[in-house]
Amino acid sequence: MIIALAGGVGGARLAVGLAANLPPERLTFVVNTGDDFEHLGLSISPDLDTVMYTLAGVANPDTGWGRADETWSFMETLGALGGETWFRLGDRDLAVHVSRTTALAQGARLTEVTRALAGRLGVRHAILPMSNQAVRTFVHTDAGELAFQDYFVWRKCAPVVSAFRYAGAESARPPEALRAIMEGGEVEAVIVCPSNPYISIAPILAVREIRAWLQNRRFPVVAVSPIIGGDAVKGPAAKMMHELGLDVSAAGVARHYGGLVDGWVIDRRDARLATEIEALGLDALVTETLMTSRSRSIALARSVIDRAGALAEGARRRVRA
Repeated sequence: MIIALAGGVGGARLAVGLAANLPPERLTFVVNTGDDFEHLGLSISPDLDTVMYTLAGVANPDTGWGRADETWSFMETLGALGGETWFRLGDRDLAVHVSRTTALAQGARLTEVTRALAGRLGVRHAILPMSNQAVRTFVHTDAGELAFQDYFVWRKCAPVVSAFRYAGAESARPPEALRAIMEGGEVEAVIVCPSNPYISIAPILAVREIRAWLQNRRFPVVAVSPIIGGDAVKGPAAKMMHELGLDVSAAGVARHYGGLVDGWVIDRRDARLATEIEALGLDALVTETLMTSRSRSIALARSVIDRAGALAEGARRRVRA
């Protein structure tokens, strides 16, 4: 079994490649829920939906999030009535949020709701929220502490970032399905998708049992850098790193994760950084990581899977020796 940690557009794009390379029984996605929030009376899970829509082949190809062929009658009418329209909910997308909210109100857990929604959209691979308990990301900025969607959507990432807080993470637990995998001892590798380290992956790692499991692992962890050529392909990761006073590079991200990752996959544009990453005691693979098409996502995923396999085999040989 390979576990992929994902969130956001970059994570979803690699998810497509991983799903094309691995059958459902060998691959499970664990997705960030730190950006979940309640809006207009609805329970909204942006990262879960982005991964789900992308795997289902119904994501908006231009934005990477939301639904393709979307209509906006609800938002237009809401705006005409003086309602809040800063967080845009398309009509197709709205149906998913209503279904999720209804099921949760009836006592279903987020894991069960996600499985049902993904199944109805034709997704065969398991998509697990990092926890069924609420974890909420807050961003410390020069405008004060902001709820994530306030920072990300309403203020368009404009405030200067100084720190992050993952409220509820201290008591959150992995869902039962993930705990069964963690305790089963049959994990081949964990892949960290090229998702934002601070708002997509950090909330997952803030769940104590998940972090402890990775710290005490007997399998390799391979990550794909979300930074290419000193910038993020999409989203505010590079801006955040700059404001935090960090080196905005693939090597900077590698230092951020430290010993939680064994191998890094970096873009050809950053080939000069391979030596710097290897000096940290980490493996570095240089390849094409910009996923501008499905075929490129599949090719990158194959390289990541092969690298994880090579690292696992190397570890077994050292044990036998």
